Amino acid sequence: MTALLLAALAVQDPPAGFEPLFNGKDLSGWKIPEGDNGHWKVAGGVIDYDARSEARGDKNLWTVTSFADFTLRLEWRFPDSPVPADYPVFDADENEVKGPGGKMKTERMMEAGDSGVFLRGYPKAQANLFCHPCGSGEVWSYRTDPSMPPDVRRGATPRKRADRPPGEWNAMEIGLEGNRLTVVLNGEEVISRARLPGPVPPPLR
Repeated sequence: MTALLLAALAVQDPPAGFEPLFNGKDLSGWKIPEGDNGHWKVAGGVIDYDARSEARGDKNLWTVTSFADFTLRLEWRFPDSPVPADYPVFDADENEVKGPGGKMKTERMMEAGDSGVFLRGYPKAQANLFCHPCGSGEVWSYRTDPSMPPDVRRGATPRKRADRPPGEWNAMEIGLEGNRLTVVLNGEEVISRARLPGPVPPPLR
């Protein structure tokens, strides 16, 4: 995980049916990795992580409360200065495109970070936040798993790249019902009831 800023949506006045997970002041309601030494913190009303946690093992931030079916709304952005990087592009079946001589085809992007949200605490089911050509919301571990059926791999890949430029805030809504995932990024539905075989289990922590 790289440096990341997270902000709650409407902390003081959540929409009907929602309850805030972040109070805008501190990390009450969250499990901070033991030995983190302050790298996960609240600054300026947002959750700030500099990707330098000194915790041994798991360096992730977890909610104290576990959730089964849920809709999560959050805002996030990468604060680091972007740098150019080359990433592979994919065809309609989510296979890496090869160019002349079998060389992988790539697209140059401005890279600023890589993070994600573990669904029910399950690392394989991670809604990614990153700067790759396909855009955030992708479930990389399902999309790249050759044992998964083609419809699963296609469903785990965003329909379009809806990310804002690095450094700008993104608004995301993640919905999980059973093993069906929907992701809306900046008003665009990029993942639509994608099937995540398993099923996605409750967190084992």
